[in-house]
Amino acid sequence: MRLRIYEIADTAEIMKLFYDTIHEVNIRDYTQEQVDAWAPANMNIDVWIKGLGSKFTYVAEENGKIIGFGELEANGHIDRFYCHKDFQRKGVGKKILEQLESKAKSLGVEKLFTEASITAKPFFERHNFIIVKQQEVELRGQKLINFIMEKSI
Repeated sequence: MRLRIYEIADTAEIMKLFYDTIHEVNIRDYTQEQVDAWAPANMNIDVWIKGLGSKFTYVAEENGKIIGFGELEANGHIDRFYCHKDFQRKGVGKKILEQLESKAKSLGVEKLFTEASITAKPFFERHNFIIVKQQEVELRGQKLINFIMEKSI
């Protein structure tokens, strides 16, 4: 597995990874209606290119296949953070998180924070994030529970 910086050519594969992970992994903790709202079939690639390119986005790949990605904003916010459905619990997320933490430290950031799904909460807890609060967010007419979590670095 190698980590590298996001390139525009990665976008379609990242979008598919995002969609597949939510629909095949997060479905354990959310309803079909919720995952459809979270990862709709008709996502706009131009919006994704802009979003991925506006952050410090790292991609994990193995044998030329993208197996995970994570986005860090300059203020320490971890935005989208997903591992391929076939590469769960294999150290991919840990490697991406280590890279985001290293980048944050180089930017002088002292705290990482994220809004973790029910599914992702145990991963972030294992990596010393604490729950600040549980919240309910509305997305395309669906209400989803997630957790604001943070970690001092």
